[in-house]
Amino acid sequence: MTQLADCRMVLATDLDGTFLGGSDADRDRLYDWLEKNRSTVGLIFVTGRDPGFIQDLCGAGRIPWPDYVVGDVGTTIAHVDPGAGLTPISALEADIAAAWDDRGPKVRAELDGHPGLTVQPTAFRYRVSYDMQPDLFDESAVRTVRDLGADVLMSDNRFFDVLPRGISKGPSLLRLIDHLGVDVASVLAAGDTLNDLSMLVAGTPAVAVGGSEPALLEALPQSGRIHRARAIGAAGIIEAISVFDLHPITKEV
Repeated sequence: MTQLADCRMVLATDLDGTFLGGSDADRDRLYDWLEKNRSTVGLIFVTGRDPGFIQDLCGAGRIPWPDYVVGDVGTTIAHVDPGAGLTPISALEADIAAAWDDRGPKVRAELDGHPGLTVQPTAFRYRVSYDMQPDLFDESAVRTVRDLGADVLMSDNRFFDVLPRGISKGPSLLRLIDHLGVDVASVLAAGDTLNDLSMLVAGTPAVAVGGSEPALLEALPQSGRIHRARAIGAAGIIEAISVFDLHPITKEV
């Protein structure tokens, strides 16, 4: 596995709508380029998806394996070995576990039956996530979660995530790249919804790919470090690599 600190660039990307977004041809271009340049390009998935999903996704053979995963909306930080799967990095997760303090049962009990929220069945370790129906949702759920000492993250107008206080994609990504000795200027963060906001403003070059959630685009500051791509999904990532001149890349990739 390539040492990320030695790479010319590291792509830290959301999955749904971003790395997995766009046309088949655009995804093929990006994935093929990555595989040809793995000695100089590192790959981190920064996603709301859980480790099991990522193992199934990459194990199918078309999606490149990442070097590391910041999963579960920032509550999992793991090293990836394609042969053995994902291994949480305990030194980086200790503070996450402490901040969560086994709040899952309390959260589920307090939000049981709350209008517009349906708990997701996955047994996450340090989060509780819900599917949200915005037309039925009652904002009192936000106060309930904050009173329990946790944070709320709503995104794509359909997800309601309860997270440890102060934990999300951005802080966990920064914790990982600092642990690995990676220069923040070499990392391209890519996303498309509000749950990507914290990583797009974390201080690395960043791209909101084409087709991003309007609320994300409104929340992003105007900055030369943040690119609002026109191209959708994977093509938006390619566009940003060229805009920031992070690595040689052409239209022929």
